[in-house]
Amino acid sequence: MNNEETEIVIQRRTKADSSFKFELPGGRIEPFESLIHALIREVKEETGLDVYEIEGIETRIDTIGINSEFEVECLKPFAAYQTIKGPIDSLGYYFKCKANGELLKAGDETVDIQWITIKELNHLFIQNSLGFSDVDRAGIKYYLKEQGF
Repeated sequence: MNNEETEIVIQRRTKADSSFKFELPGGRIEPFESLIHALIREVKEETGLDVYEIEGIETRIDTIGINSEFEVECLKPFAAYQTIKGPIDSLGYYFKCKANGELLKAGDETVDIQWITIKELNHLFIQNSLGFSDVDRAGIKYYLKEQGF
């Protein structure tokens, strides 16, 4: 975040099966990994940034100590998505968080990692919404609407 405007990190994916579109940092959760640990890990791997505040973490509860063989966490993300048409069935969650540190030139299969203001994001999205990943397009629209755009 700069002194006046909220900024968001966008990047491009370099995996062979990706289309080199803008996307938000994210990835797959490891088996039995908590959502919060996955968020922190993926942001670090893809951008180099360290997450230090996560909106909604105060809602987190878990069942640790009830049954040592089956533990679950529950918390309120910023938004959730589910694909309703397309080649891949996908479900995911978005979290609003704060992070700091130096951006990587290239992360874990990511390049063109950059901070942009919400106004710049809105402009870029209006100019070329198809320039964003299919999965993140709805999440970005949701976030921009929440920001008053």
